[in-house]
Amino acid sequence: MFTHTNSCNALIVGASQGIGLGFVKKLLQLQGINRVYATYRQPKSAVELTALSDQYPEKLICLAIDITDEAQISQGVQLLRAEIDKLHLVVNCVGVLHEGTLQPEKSLKQINPENLMRYFQVNSIGAVLLAKHLLPLFRHSDRSVFASISAKIGSIGDNHLGGWYGYRASKAALNMLMRNVAIEYGRTSPKTIVVTLHPGTTDTRLSQPFQKNVPPEKLFSVERTVNQLLAVIDQLQIEDSGQFFSWDGSRLPW
Repeated sequence: MFTHTNSCNALIVGASQGIGLGFVKKLLQLQGINRVYATYRQPKSAVELTALSDQYPEKLICLAIDITDEAQISQGVQLLRAEIDKLHLVVNCVGVLHEGTLQPEKSLKQINPENLMRYFQVNSIGAVLLAKHLLPLFRHSDRSVFASISAKIGSIGDNHLGGWYGYRASKAALNMLMRNVAIEYGRTSPKTIVVTLHPGTTDTRLSQPFQKNVPPEKLFSVERTVNQLLAVIDQLQIEDSGQFFSWDGSRLPW
């Protein structure tokens, strides 16, 4: 997708660390990429990202956007539209599993409405707000991909263990919202492929507290995860829009 032209523009949402930062590093190395736009929420956690933008001042542009705030998304997209008229790749890497007192629930007695709302705000609603505001940048005649990082744990068909109510439900909601977006984009931006992707268990801050039961061969480095997901993105066809893919290119059940 990015090797035959040098005019592709990419947007990585949630790029200050983990998989998002890995995508930025990889895309900066690819000849086919013209510009990489990268969003972060807090400057203090985006030190490595901003250092990269000093290294690649022409190619990497960083934007402060909290995707739970629609006004910030709107302003960020306006800045993009002042500079470019099309996007070819958007990867939404924003997600929350744990932060402070927010922890995955092991049973019903741990259910807390504020925590559930936080899971949905970050993991589900942010993505559909991005889809709403980014549409004008996808309306062009080149093939483009809008991918959101989901999780196999959000598959209802694959849920045999229970628990993790908020995270599971918010990722299932993300899958449904992106399926809806794929159908609408099919009418309004027919060259855009909308998918959700399961990255596998990746060695990031998000998975850190839960790695002890993961066999070493199933715990991927960020670099490996990004390479695998880019390989999946590269192979996508228009008819794949609205689907949920694993890191190895297989389709996951809803």
